[in-house]
Amino acid sequence: MAIRAFNSDFPADHLPLLRWLIFTGVSAFAFVMCWHFGLVRMMINGDKTYISVIIAILYVASSLHCLLRTTAISRETNRTHRVLALVSKGMPQLKVDGTDVVTPEGAKLPRGEVTGHIRNLILKAGLQGDEHRLDQTLLLRGLADALRGPNQLGSYAGDALMKLGLLGTIVGFIMMLAPIAGLDATDRVSVKSSMGLMSDGMAVAMYTTLTGLIGSILVQTQYYMLDKATQRLFGLATNLTEVFVVSVLERGQHGQLR
Repeated sequence: MAIRAFNSDFPADHLPLLRWLIFTGVSAFAFVMCWHFGLVRMMINGDKTYISVIIAILYVASSLHCLLRTTAISRETNRTHRVLALVSKGMPQLKVDGTDVVTPEGAKLPRGEVTGHIRNLILKAGLQGDEHRLDQTLLLRGLADALRGPNQLGSYAGDALMKLGLLGTIVGFIMMLAPIAGLDATDRVSVKSSMGLMSDGMAVAMYTTLTGLIGSILVQTQYYMLDKATQRLFGLATNLTEVFVVSVLERGQHGQLR
């Protein structure tokens, strides 16, 4: 009950999620304005290949993934703050109890990536003994991979949207230049029909390029904010373990296994 009260009283850090919501809200407002003035319908009607629609769908999917990752990083940051508040009280001797890390007072550290990292440090310190200095470099690399690994989808998604836009550009130019091969300059009907096809091809090239560029920029901006939040969490975890965990374990106060 005391632990639950402590967790409820501890301020939650939802700044990364708030930033994502603000950015997405502004983007959604811009989309609504474009729809209101008919720009979205003009794009859909002008792009005969529907590449722009595919780009828009992929952008929404990438944004939802970014939302899930931002929520996960916000929750992990909150857990890390709670862990910091627990282990910084007199630098207690932590113990491993199965899959949990427990303080001498019996309080369990909130489960998460950082708590798992602390558990690995305690186990490593207990196994290697007092003769060796506790080096958490490799464990920190594993923690960084666990935190930042799923974020790599952002760079791939941004690059994919850009390349889809370029693909639409190429397809549009092919559609624009194809009628020229069979164009009869003396036939006014043929010229008129060819001009219409060339106009459709140019519309495909421009709309897909514009959609790809905008989608890529927006996706990369979202994941940039996510990467900054992840770096902040990793820095907090590094400071926490170096100051309050590694220093205690190196002093000989190793975690005990039960």
